[in-house]
Amino acid sequence: MRALTTAASGMEAQQLNVEVISNNLANMNTSGYKRQRAEFQDLLYQNVQQMGVNSSDTGTIVPTGIQVGLGVQTGAIYRITEQGSLNSTGNPYDLAIAGNGFFRIQLPNGSDAYTRAGSFAISPEGEIVTSEGYTVAPGVSIPQNARDVTINEQGQVQALLDGATTAQTVGQLELSTFFNDAGLEAIGNNLLLESAASGAATNGTPGSPGFGAIRQRFLESANVNAVSEITSLISAQRAYEMNARVITAADEMLATSSNLR
Repeated sequence: MRALTTAASGMEAQQLNVEVISNNLANMNTSGYKRQRAEFQDLLYQNVQQMGVNSSDTGTIVPTGIQVGLGVQTGAIYRITEQGSLNSTGNPYDLAIAGNGFFRIQLPNGSDAYTRAGSFAISPEGEIVTSEGYTVAPGVSIPQNARDVTINEQGQVQALLDGATTAQTVGQLELSTFFNDAGLEAIGNNLLLESAASGAATNGTPGSPGFGAIRQRFLESANVNAVSEITSLISAQRAYEMNARVITAADEMLATSSNLR
């Protein structure tokens, strides 16, 4: 009975759907997190009667045919990159991006990763780094005698040194954009990697055309809407239950046919 395997594929799909939703809810307080959505596709169809074939010697054609679907499969888990809200923190090294772009992070192996989470800090050498100690490219060092650090919307890092009355520029931050943000590969720790699907990174100055502006002392919150996620969770749970009922009904039908005498 096809209903057993068809309904089982539906249960597996909704189980994955719940897992995606649970990951969104688990990261609703993760800075810069972008929610994901599971997308599904129907499986192959079994043709009992092919549409468009001749149904008689006079040339009449079967208009619709008979096709029986065999279930559902996961098509993709899509990352939705809409802007999250900006929350004030008061920390001078907390940076948020208002608009397009990612901070470029230099990994220990020499490759680049990208992030929207701008909760940065200062290394013992005075360099702006992530919470794991990875350098924020292209690398900006703050002098040890700096009394105040200002980062403007264009990414210029300015420091007011002891004994000085005006701030001096000590570095310039950059942003990276991609043609397909959803194609970036997530590796955890709020980091993303370039892939063939995302296209190559384009680096530029914050605030220039196509690049967002930097907001100092702010962090971008996750773009997860708790109400929408709970609503999706309820829908996925009910769909899972309905597929389970189909399996129960198919089992009862098989039991009835096996008990015929």
